[in-house]
Amino acid sequence: MMKKTIFGLSLAVLGLGAALAQQPAIKRTMLQKTDFPDGYAIVEAIAEITAGGAAGRHTHPGVETSYILEGEAELIIEGQPDRHLKAGDSFQIPAGVVHDAKVHGDKNLKVLGVYVVDKTKPLASPAP
Repeated sequence: MMKKTIFGLSLAVLGLGAALAQQPAIKRTMLQKTDFPDGYAIVEAIAEITAGGAAGRHTHPGVETSYILEGEAELIIEGQPDRHLKAGDSFQIPAGVVHDAKVHGDKNLKVLGVYVVDKTKPLASPAP
């Protein structure tokens, strides 16, 4: 009986670990979405990444224009030099370009993002 209990607890811990590992590193809070001509939408959102974390390599099916509200990060855009960004800085990312943000310091990163995207596709997709 004791072996079964330990085995069951081990599976539960492994399952919890897998669930936590699948948690996204970035939290997006949608503020508003407006239909745009020709199948596009304008999406406004707040993106938050915890201190020491990263968004993970991803793309958007349209243009991203963003403004750093809080924190600091290294912005990595494929084909461009890395940029150190802090509160008050803004940036743009072309449609479909792989990018990532790695948070510096002990403060969370908070970004206001405006996206003009294909409304038939997800706002963000993971990139290899």
